[in-house]
Amino acid sequence: MPRKIVCVVGARPNFMKMAPLLAAMRRRPQAFEPILVHTGQHYDAVMSDVFFEQLDMAPPDIHLGIGAGSQATQTAGIMVAMEKVVAEREPEMILVVGDVNSTLAAAVVAAKAGLPLAHVEAGLRSFDRRMPEEVNRIVTDGLASYLFVTEESGAVNLRREGVDEKRVFMVGNVMIDTLDLLLPRIAERHLAAELGLKPGGYGVVTLHRPSNVDDVDMLGRWVTALQEMARRLPLVFPAHPRTAGRLKSAGLADRLASAGVKVIEPLPYVEFISLVGDSRLVLTDSGGIQEETTVLGTPCLTLRDSTERPVTVTLGTNRLVGTDPADAIRALDEALAAARPKPPPPPLWDGHAAERIVEILERTQWTALGTPA
Repeated sequence: MPRKIVCVVGARPNFMKMAPLLAAMRRRPQAFEPILVHTGQHYDAVMSDVFFEQLDMAPPDIHLGIGAGSQATQTAGIMVAMEKVVAEREPEMILVVGDVNSTLAAAVVAAKAGLPLAHVEAGLRSFDRRMPEEVNRIVTDGLASYLFVTEESGAVNLRREGVDEKRVFMVGNVMIDTLDLLLPRIAERHLAAELGLKPGGYGVVTLHRPSNVDDVDMLGRWVTALQEMARRLPLVFPAHPRTAGRLKSAGLADRLASAGVKVIEPLPYVEFISLVGDSRLVLTDSGGIQEETTVLGTPCLTLRDSTERPVTVTLGTNRLVGTDPADAIRALDEALAAARPKPPPPPLWDGHAAERIVEILERTQWTALGTPA
């Protein structure tokens, strides 16, 4: 008899991580009955629907339609809705990925319902609790029965926090499973040419974290820095809806346009990775992009004071620049003068992480907040 497992997604980083897990479970229909729940944390076509299409994911079995809101409002809404899902569907496990509000909300619901919780991408730490994602990661890991780790730092962090090692599994990175699977389609896309950009002759920018975009003065400083950087290297900026709104309301969008920075709509996965892969470098405050650029061999300048993915820095593909725009300009100059890094990928970033996870879940008993048998 297959065991019911509710798989929760809510924001675009979740989709790339969940797709290979669902595929692996559906190859084992005798063992698993996955139920995909989309909370609606990212709810428009650009940020959600097109990702399902490109990743060959079937439509969600349940769409909660939560939408935007404050951290507390969004998390509370997901918890109330998820509680009803658990009562109606009676799953035997909840599986969550990443560190968004949907991850935290589903984790708390699992704990309250006495259900085993599996957390994929466990143990990552920025050690900066001002980041909402850091709080989400810590709480989720504290409630999980299964903690699936992408890199050695995750296992080290969990041991430091006293997590039973029998609950921790080094499996690799499911997001790289998706990247590896779609590389042939990505290689055929050539979005840079459509945008009038020369491969290897432009940079990609992404900014969305509140610390960088919510304060008008800080956002204005980044715009000034991007104007200066665009004199050195053409820049294309697929703007997150929140960031685009901030730029427009602050009257900053025209400054970027006048400097030649191409501000465009958010991109589907294949198009975005095509753009990143053909670029000279990436400037970002994202977490997942640090990992994708590591595999692609694209230099990454991370515009944050901390990273929860230190293996990318260790390998030399990613540089932690900080949040001073002047430092970012200097880092850009240094990156342009350096050779493109070509390190091997981290251990187990081989396209088979989802298979390892599903094999572990298939062969073990599921016990809430206990040690897997």
